[in-house]
Amino acid sequence: MNLPHRLMAAFEAVPRQNFVPVMHLDDSYGAGQLPIECGQTMTSPDLIARILMALDIGEGHRVLEIGSGTGYQAALIGKMAERVISIERWHTLAEKAQLRLATLELENVRVELGDGKQGRPGDIHDRIIANCAYGEIPRHFLDQLTTNGVAIAPVGPQDGPQMLTRLTKVGSRFEAVELFPVRMQPLIDGIAKAI
Repeated sequence: MNLPHRLMAAFEAVPRQNFVPVMHLDDSYGAGQLPIECGQTMTSPDLIARILMALDIGEGHRVLEIGSGTGYQAALIGKMAERVISIERWHTLAEKAQLRLATLELENVRVELGDGKQGRPGDIHDRIIANCAYGEIPRHFLDQLTTNGVAIAPVGPQDGPQMLTRLTKVGSRFEAVELFPVRMQPLIDGIAKAI
């Protein structure tokens, strides 16, 4: 895979081992997902690279991420974009991600505890990336994207094949392009009550 210079620089600047659970440190740069707290998983670096290439982040972009996980992908995006807001429904993951990001002094990246089902209504972004599967194309992203803005989300059933889909806002509609099959956890409504 031939990564663009800015994306390669982001991977070089963000130490993945800082975001990986201690018991999986030896697998920090391996293929495949890693288990993390709250029954969630950490996406493999090769898949993250493919997704971020498709997202095509520019220096002045404002990016919304749905599903912070460990905060690793938000850190990478923070090295390329002007501002990143990452929404996480799990208290534990949100707190740990924010601490990890603070150690890297990424002041343009913020993790918020919240329900990412509807994105972030009332806010406008140049890019949106969802790390959870939607049953159908999330059309509500239209109102949250700038003209020619791009959203990337897995689309498909929670127990079946999903297609990573690139949605480009053109006027009042999306141009949708299916990129490649993925398997991600389904979107869960609401904020976790305890963990």
